[in-house]
Amino acid sequence: MPRAQAPAPAPVELPTLRVARNGSQASYAGPAEWFTGTVRVDPLFAAPEPARVSGACVTFEPGARTDWHSHPLGQTLLVTAGCGRVQQWGGPIETIRPGDVVSIPPGVKHWHGAAPTTAMTHIAIQEQQGGKSVDWLEKVDAAAYGLQPAGE
Repeated sequence: MPRAQAPAPAPVELPTLRVARNGSQASYAGPAEWFTGTVRVDPLFAAPEPARVSGACVTFEPGARTDWHSHPLGQTLLVTAGCGRVQQWGGPIETIRPGDVVSIPPGVKHWHGAAPTTAMTHIAIQEQQGGKSVDWLEKVDAAAYGLQPAGE
């Protein structure tokens, strides 16, 4: 007696890679409620769920900076151009330059931006937790921003 053939398995649809073309996402001005000075944000990517990582290229004109803020899962900054500054709450201001990588641990209050006379661009990478990737806090006042960076 011939054996019954098992049904063929259902085809498996594999995910495909996606190329986001340079300039395919609109730039926008960094909102005044989160930044001081002129800032341009160029969105790069937001991975689809279940991933939770996103990235943007952010350009700060001289003197521009973020407000104090923190990230529930931390943030990584890759400096690509110019000269900038970064500071953790209670710590010294650090100068950052192209090629520097800044690793900010989860929940650490900090700010970053351009040097007073030089623009700075970095790629910012962070993850979402509970749909949120950042907690914005108070402004960095001009006196604190103007302090001399560590080691200079």
